[in-house]
Amino acid sequence: MSTLAGLSPEVRQYLVITGNYWAFTLTDGALRMLVVLHFHELGYSPLDIALLFLFYEFFGVVTNLLGGWLGAHLGLNRTMQAGLALQVAALGMLLVPATWLTVPWVMAAQALSGIAKDLNKMSAKSAIKLLIPRGAEGALFRWVALLTGSKNTLKGAGFFLGGALLTLLGFRGAVAAMAGALAVTWLLSLLFLRQDLGRAKSRPRFTDIFSKSPAVNTLSAARLFLFAARDVWFVVALPVYLATVLGWHHWQVGGFLALWIIGYGIVQALAPRLTTARDGSVPGGGAAFRWSLLLSVTPAAIALALDAGADPQPALLGGLLLFGALFAVNSSLHSFLIVSYAKEDGVSLDVGFYYMANAMGRLLGTVLSGWVYQAHGLEACLWISTLFLGICATLSLGLPREGT
Repeated sequence: MSTLAGLSPEVRQYLVITGNYWAFTLTDGALRMLVVLHFHELGYSPLDIALLFLFYEFFGVVTNLLGGWLGAHLGLNRTMQAGLALQVAALGMLLVPATWLTVPWVMAAQALSGIAKDLNKMSAKSAIKLLIPRGAEGALFRWVALLTGSKNTLKGAGFFLGGALLTLLGFRGAVAAMAGALAVTWLLSLLFLRQDLGRAKSRPRFTDIFSKSPAVNTLSAARLFLFAARDVWFVVALPVYLATVLGWHHWQVGGFLALWIIGYGIVQALAPRLTTARDGSVPGGGAAFRWSLLLSVTPAAIALALDAGADPQPALLGGLLLFGALFAVNSSLHSFLIVSYAKEDGVSLDVGFYYMANAMGRLLGTVLSGWVYQAHGLEACLWISTLFLGICATLSLGLPREGT
């Protein structure tokens, strides 16, 4: 405790925000894996499972658009705490008797969870801008990369946790355990998170939710296609393919995807070392273009290997590892650039708009993941991923060229 008391207020707030974000992300990853595996076990089709997440992603779009405005008005502490409370409520909705767990009911619970997740994420990413001295772009990149990378490592652990809890406690027991842990986190956040964090000095108009910055708009469009390219094959198609075509058990699917996300998070945290120039200058639009172009080759290579009749297990798993590493660098670069581009007063407005585009990409990818896989198989999902990444790279050419 004496060590914590000796830290600067900014670092203490960073630790509170990061701990809050970690706890939320752990339950969010576990819940997604629980829903995918449990409802697949109940006989739901891939498209039905994708539809369960439709409102999760749709309300993420709405939340990011409005959440940035709310954060600028009310403070980021309140939007973050609201996200935690809503996630506890969403988990509580899944504790009803099994006969109540119809598609509309689960979609409604996922809607609450989607609102909660994006309130929490928008608040955490926006807050970092306010805790770093102005002009310290290198430090900003490192802090953003650490927050983002550690979050995804915990999300991977959540995937593993979801598969393990489903096996050990069953669906309702797993959901109850997570709801209790997150309620404790919410109470701690009420006690320790600063009350005025991120509140804008000038009250923004409602029309300010739409960004007027060309750089933010271009990066947001690129982000949309980046995440659609990942989720079009990762959200539904991949877990169902591993379970049905390769015959993996629940714990194997959850464990592998957990390790993949953990590795992805580690690479995200290391992204500043991989992309910062030798002279110490931080990356810009040129780096975003090159890394997204390189990433676009990966799903195409996996699809070609599967179409050629290669053994699907090594071809898919090896490709997944490469895709994860390259995607992690792309995601970390984007996360730094949006915080760098965002204006300081009312930072949550620009960050919220950007994550609205992120949520739109996830929504598009999620729906296509279930529909395209059910109609045409995994290879078609991979080709669509390649197309989306090509669009992402093309859009990145319009970003400011400062950096590398």
